Amino acid sequence: MALFDPKTKNIAQLQKSIDDKNASIVRYFDEIGRLYYGQYKDPAADVSKDINARCDAISKLYLDIEAQKLKILFEKGLKLCVNCKKENPLEHAFCAACGNKFPEGSDKHVDIPNAECTNCPDGPINAEEAPVTEVSPKTE
Repeated sequence: MALFDPKTKNIAQLQKSIDDKNASIVRYFDEIGRLYYGQYKDPAADVSKDINARCDAISKLYLDIEAQKLKILFEKGLKLCVNCKKENPLEHAFCAACGNKFPEGSDKHVDIPNAECTNCPDGPINAEEAPVTEVSPKTE
């Protein structure tokens, strides 16, 4: 029965996580608006640090959402081409849309880059330097 399928359960949990992150993003945008309006009402108030902190949090949440979406695709037996962003079955060695070669082992796990925020004090991480998290399929 599909109700007890572990992949369906994992996909539902990942989608719930995405929904929670989207709700957090909406709250952060609301807070930014309130802070900005407070600064409008009192020009002497400097809320730029507070606004920047919330913007950084939003950027991180967007990255987390993208990672969750990649995990959902993987659970569905698909992977995303980094070149053209088209979905392909896991067993494909090359993208069906653009012909880009997939990395070895891309059918066994999904690579999720842990990119840093460009506004962070330590600066952004280059794509070559970004650590990669591997997610392997769950066997239950």
